[in-house]
Amino acid sequence: MPAVQKLYDICKTTFTSSEKHPSAKAVQRVRSVIDKVKCTDVGLREGTLEEHERGFGFFGANGQGGRHSTMVARWAPPISYLHLHEDEQFSMGIFCLPTSAVIPLHNHPGMTVFSKLLYGSMHVKAYDWVLPGGDQELNASSSKARLAKLAVDHVLTAPCEAAILYPTSGGNLHAFTAITPCAVLDVLAPPYSAEGGRNCTYYRDLPYTIYSSCGSTLDQVEVDLDSANLAWLEEFQPPDDFVVQRGIYRGPKVVAWSILCIWLSVTRKFAYLRRLGLKPCFLPPEVQFYANIELHVTIEKFSICISF
Repeated sequence: MPAVQKLYDICKTTFTSSEKHPSAKAVQRVRSVIDKVKCTDVGLREGTLEEHERGFGFFGANGQGGRHSTMVARWAPPISYLHLHEDEQFSMGIFCLPTSAVIPLHNHPGMTVFSKLLYGSMHVKAYDWVLPGGDQELNASSSKARLAKLAVDHVLTAPCEAAILYPTSGGNLHAFTAITPCAVLDVLAPPYSAEGGRNCTYYRDLPYTIYSSCGSTLDQVEVDLDSANLAWLEEFQPPDDFVVQRGIYRGPKVVAWSILCIWLSVTRKFAYLRRLGLKPCFLPPEVQFYANIELHVTIEKFSICISF
């Protein structure tokens, strides 16, 4: 079975509407699968971009802002997004970044996110809100800036383990800067949704000292924080040269509700019914993988119907 199909199957059976946030055990189940995914498993090859195609992105040829950085940003190739799957519970996709491309600092409200670097190197900078509850505001004077603490500031180089962020920890607001051409496999649970109140908002980070003189800001927060790791995050619109284009996914097709996925879902629901004190009947082993299984669970009546 393709590695990407295994990832879909474990996500489909892990991220359900009955659980608001996945448990630590569930997170580890997904992590154990996504960590095994390689770029060749999703139809990608490292180093396929020619040097002249890479561009220098927003920060210019030497990686620093300069008088030519705006000019080169205009011809730098855009970031590509390869769509694999999305439903109400989770999404899977791959971001392909050319050298020096930047995905600005952005949030993931109420979401658990797995980011697996498939190839290349990139710098990751991430923050968490200082106040519990994620998007609650700690205003600085009359500005709309909010206080955040630095959670991650390092370089990732493939192969490496998947990074995981949570609704209120692990660096829920992050930014990526490609040091070399790189690709990141993302699993979002749940995905962004305007209807669900999970909009993607972009921020820029400002030094803590800018607003610290407005009052004893740290006195408002009952935590021990080093001001060197604090910053004000202010909403902003990304520059016009920030472009993400839809790419073509050339890897193995993800099959919705594969036989393995169906069986994992069935056994999980059986385990839940057992905890309720029920005794569901299992299909014989020779039928498990060849039957057309349709499962209906009505918790109110504690009934289960299996047809094949």
